[in-house]
Amino acid sequence: MSTSRFAQRVERLLAEADVRIGGDRPWDIQVHDPRTYARMLAQGSLGLGEGYMDGDWDAESLDGFLFHVLNARLDERVHGTGEIRDALFARLFNPQTRRRSREVGERHYDLGNDLYHAMLGARLVYSCGYWRQADNLDDAQAAKLDLVCRKLQLKPGMRVLDIGCGWGEALKFAAERYGISGVGVTISKEQAEYARELCKGLPIEIRLQDYRDLRESFDAAFSLGMFEHVGVKNYRTYFETARRVLPEHGLFLLHTIGTNRSVNHTDPWIGKYIFANSMLPSAAQIAQASEGLFVLEDWHSFGTDYDRTLQAWRANVERAWPNLDARYDERFRRMWRFYLAASMATFRSRRSQLWQVVLSPKGVPGGYVSVR
Repeated sequence: MSTSRFAQRVERLLAEADVRIGGDRPWDIQVHDPRTYARMLAQGSLGLGEGYMDGDWDAESLDGFLFHVLNARLDERVHGTGEIRDALFARLFNPQTRRRSREVGERHYDLGNDLYHAMLGARLVYSCGYWRQADNLDDAQAAKLDLVCRKLQLKPGMRVLDIGCGWGEALKFAAERYGISGVGVTISKEQAEYARELCKGLPIEIRLQDYRDLRESFDAAFSLGMFEHVGVKNYRTYFETARRVLPEHGLFLLHTIGTNRSVNHTDPWIGKYIFANSMLPSAAQIAQASEGLFVLEDWHSFGTDYDRTLQAWRANVERAWPNLDARYDERFRRMWRFYLAASMATFRSRRSQLWQVVLSPKGVPGGYVSVR
């Protein structure tokens, strides 16, 4: 098939999403290398993302372009070889074994705290903010952390577990505002070192530890933005771990991105460049994996808040680029732009969701009162 035939096919597909090649609207695409068309058709999202990283195409509004593509479900019409390979691998093997689970810590969370300081705001909280009454990122993140504490009904003296504690901000918030003590586990060395310094002087222990090794007891537990790295073959083990560490009256809060359909692998571009061995759970997968272990007390969906959170992250990091380390070169910058824009588009098109699920081992006597 000639280059012009590839271009014509891509042009027809994009027209279904109201996107024009060479158009003058913010979400229209400008193609600089004609090989882009074949790359998109042959490699799907991987070819699209790598083409942007290589400077082969641009759009004034990158998130706007990707929103139009996803909203028209063009991704379901073009499947690259990478997606087929990843799906087969995930079916046959466990991409989130103990050894493989460390890859995301090393490749993403250990990139450098300077990048995350620049992007995330006053608190290093790498998950969706809660914008119900907030008008800026820092207030939205504080509101989210307070929401978690209120949903768990935290009280002074309680011992709390954070599975995938990141840079320690959630435990620090809970200790200072609600008087708890706690343990946070992470597989990122950079995060663990930072969290220990951040929580110095507080009754908080930060461990470089796999969640599957937890054996002791806690009064309550939560996990914010970590379940996306667990993998479908490990969902049951994850919930068994959460149940094992809680007493009968304890509460567990799961804060996770979710998807509308059950899958067993992630997007090829995201898996290669951003979150190794990751995948998004469906509501059905969460329910099945926790069945018989927990009573579902509350399911709160606020995925549209993630679009706003990502926009704030993008604004922060764009302002900071001139002052960041030279190792974040132009290709990395375009990679990061594509990551944030694609994430915005998935939430804006409602292809991805954000859920907070509250679970109890045997049900709250008299019923759980939902908190918003």
